[in-house]
Amino acid sequence: MMRALHTATTGLIGQQLNLDVVANNLANVNTTGFKKGRADFQELLYQTLQVAGSETPLGTQQPTGIQVGLGVKTMSTQRLFTQGSLQSTGNSLDMAIEGDGFFQVIRENGEVSYTRSGVFQRDALGNIVTTTGLPLEPAVTIPEDTVQITISRNGAISVMTGGASIPTQVGQVQLARFANPTGLTSLGGNLLAPTAASGDAVIGTPGEGAFGSIAQEFVEGSNVNIAEELVNMIVGQRAYEINSKAVQAADEMLQVAANLRR
Repeated sequence: MMRALHTATTGLIGQQLNLDVVANNLANVNTTGFKKGRADFQELLYQTLQVAGSETPLGTQQPTGIQVGLGVKTMSTQRLFTQGSLQSTGNSLDMAIEGDGFFQVIRENGEVSYTRSGVFQRDALGNIVTTTGLPLEPAVTIPEDTVQITISRNGAISVMTGGASIPTQVGQVQLARFANPTGLTSLGGNLLAPTAASGDAVIGTPGEGAFGSIAQEFVEGSNVNIAEELVNMIVGQRAYEINSKAVQAADEMLQVAANLRR
């Protein structure tokens, strides 16, 4: 009976974490470039009470064994990098990636981080930066007298300055890809960092090979489906309730056994 108590407890713990993941997805339903998470579970060890194929007292072979599972554990909380919907902004520096790839930005410590959020602005020096001031990599500086900015599908950034008759290219957006993007670690602030599981970044030009293309004046919305997450929340809530009922049932059976009289 104690086995049932501990087994159901692992189910309670697992569903608590599952609900945490769902809640984070719903909280970021309007976060630009956000990729929803999913909790993956795996069964725990089994206690073998009788081995399949063992000999019975009658001298025959036992066709099946007796194993009792000991519960569940969370194996990972992975991000799902499906494409989010594109939203028009009208801002000439906003960019969305249609397909595979990440923008590169330089953090305060000088390290390169990666993001799907293409919300960019100009700082006081004309550099293209994120909303938190992190510069785009490779660095691009927009001249002060720029009157029009054009970003092509392959990431070429051209500007039309006052008095000029033809546009001038001032920079080139480069994207990064990973062999295993689900292995990236989240840093917060829409930033991701590589790990040994993700592999090293492969840098390339948008629209070439497996790299996605750039859509100017668009941003990529969250890929969270509200209806789907609400269903996941209900399923997780019911699973938690069922496991709590198993704990209650095991407790009541133990209480009956404890109250036995001769």
